[in-house]
Amino acid sequence: MAMTVHVDVVSAEEAIFSGLAEVVVVPGEMGELGIYPRHTALMTRIKPGSVRIKRPDQEQEELIYVSGGMLEVQPNVVTILADTAIRGGDLDEARALEAKQAAEDAIKNRASDIDYAQAQAELAEAIAQLRAIQQLRKQAGH
Repeated sequence: MAMTVHVDVVSAEEAIFSGLAEVVVVPGEMGELGIYPRHTALMTRIKPGSVRIKRPDQEQEELIYVSGGMLEVQPNVVTILADTAIRGGDLDEARALEAKQAAEDAIKNRASDIDYAQAQAELAEAIAQLRAIQQLRKQAGH
């Protein structure tokens, strides 16, 4: 049996995932972090993107979109506290494309009342959701 680490992914609304994993890949602020069992302790912010969880009993990775938050790693426990977390299968491509377009329009039209930094953050979030959808399609072989 493979070595595992307990993983919890929690958002402000609900617990999204709780279980064992062989490896967890998280979109850290400075790049992707691959976390294996008995990883050294660390705490860092995460950016919008996909959390990939390789469960010992499944061939394909489980994908969870996070909009940002915090990652805490202990030797036997990984905790992801996400601002927003959505299971990969629950992502809505049409809504993400619409949000991306709205954010791009707001950035182009700086005279609008929308905060430029907020529009950039919304654009990054929409792009991260679209990347997560693309990863799911690639896993499914579409």
